[in-house]
Amino acid sequence: MKLRQLAHSRTGDKGNTLNVSVICYDARHYDHLLAHVTPERVKAHLSDVVKGDVTRFELPGIAAVNFVLGRALGGGVTRSLALDAHGKSLSSALMDLEIPEP
Repeated sequence: MKLRQLAHSRTGDKGNTLNVSVICYDARHYDHLLAHVTPERVKAHLSDVVKGDVTRFELPGIAAVNFVLGRALGGGVTRSLALDAHGKSLSSALMDLEIPEP
């Protein structure tokens, strides 16, 4: 199944770093999300764009995780020639990650 069936996402940028939050629709799926949406899987899934480290911050109170993706925006908004310099489309790309059904 696609991650988008269990969660939605928001993004934000700071320089060449992108934050991608993944928020469960249902808090009962949070542990499943933690088990299957790891920094390693996120980096592998977005490897064409993310060139730096991927760090995950867990937010159990709101059944969400925040990923900090280093070197993900082609140098940052003011330096990048990318069509999506803010990285907004990467949240949609991450939602295509295949995970097992809970």
